[in-house]
Amino acid sequence: MASVISSSDADLSSLVDTEEINIGALTDQELYNLVLESKKSHDILKIETKVFELFLKRVDPKELDSQQTLGVNHSDQSQRVFRKRAHPQNRLHDRHFKLTSQQKCDIATKEIEELKAQMKSSKESYMKKIENFNAVMQEADIRLTEVKKIHHEFNRDIVNGAINPRNKKIIAEKFTRWIDDKMKASDGFIEKMRLKNSTLKVQKNKLQQQLKQKEEMGEVLHEVDFNQLKIENLQYLGKIEERNQELLSLKLTATNISQSLNAHKEKLSMAIAESARLKAEIVQRRELLSRIENEAKVVELEKNEIDMINKKYRENLSDYKVPEVLEYVQEKAELYDLKKLICIWERKVEIAKVLMVISRLLDINSSAEKAGRINVQNKSEPETEIKTKKILCSDYFSSIGAGLPHQCGKETAVSNLISLAFDLGYLQAE
Repeated sequence: MASVISSSDADLSSLVDTEEINIGALTDQELYNLVLESKKSHDILKIETKVFELFLKRVDPKELDSQQTLGVNHSDQSQRVFRKRAHPQNRLHDRHFKLTSQQKCDIATKEIEELKAQMKSSKESYMKKIENFNAVMQEADIRLTEVKKIHHEFNRDIVNGAINPRNKKIIAEKFTRWIDDKMKASDGFIEKMRLKNSTLKVQKNKLQQQLKQKEEMGEVLHEVDFNQLKIENLQYLGKIEERNQELLSLKLTATNISQSLNAHKEKLSMAIAESARLKAEIVQRRELLSRIENEAKVVELEKNEIDMINKKYRENLSDYKVPEVLEYVQEKAELYDLKKLICIWERKVEIAKVLMVISRLLDINSSAEKAGRINVQNKSEPETEIKTKKILCSDYFSSIGAGLPHQCGKETAVSNLISLAFDLGYLQAE
């Protein structure tokens, strides 16, 4: 600030000197430089005027030292008289009443100190406001989390869990019980906070008493001690921040470890399930292997037997001699004759069986005719017995009688004989 003021003095002196110079004799570049210097000096004068106004607003001019002001005024008056006597054109200097460099430096230093004090006080007030705002924000966050928690619990316990399945309405008893529980919990929390507040008040009173005792004993902390405490506090805050960062990193590592642990637990459970499945499969495979071994043993025995039989067949084949062609033809002819003879005898047996059946049927027919004549004379017998007795045709063995259709032919003879054979077997069984 002192350098600025000295530069302003030089600019003003240069400005006064330029006023004595003939402006019309200057070139355009010199006029341009003169205008620039005039602007700079004007800006410096504005700054000085503003600083002086702030100083006068803050300090009453009457409180200033009278001797200094008288000295300044006397020197200024003598300078003005000298200037008036020296040259009549120096009237411009009378209008430029200036402070000394020392006075300007004092005013500047006082204003700088005042600004520093204002900045410090404003910084402290702003820090207090920031702390209050942070406390309010933390309180709002805590209340928001509590409201969200209560809203979640209300939806879980009342909206979804306390609905009557019959009328789809909330059960009043569960709702009142939930409200009572929440009120009890809030009362307990309030009591806890009250006790904590009381303990903090007791600690505060103790600290105040200790501070009073220290003040009485002359152990009052000075500004240096407070600065040292601030430095230590900053160091401790830095250490706390480092520990918080370490704690955060440890929490992150703990979460990562828990995630990896859960993943390994899932893999372990899957491996245990796979091991149980493999054990069951191994047991099944062992049982299957034992069955296959038993079957292999049985197959080996059968193979040995078949090998023995095959060996015998091979021995027989090795000892076998093919007969001559004439013998083979004779044997084949004899076989054909024997088969033909067997067919003839089988036909004869069938014919004999049929004749035997026919003879039996004829005997049954004759006995049935005799029984029919008796039944005509005896009308008291039931009609069921008459219906059971049949009369057969002597040519084609079909039933004949009153009201029965009689269609005889060669084609029906065989079927009639077969049915009569079955009837005969049934009668013999009876």
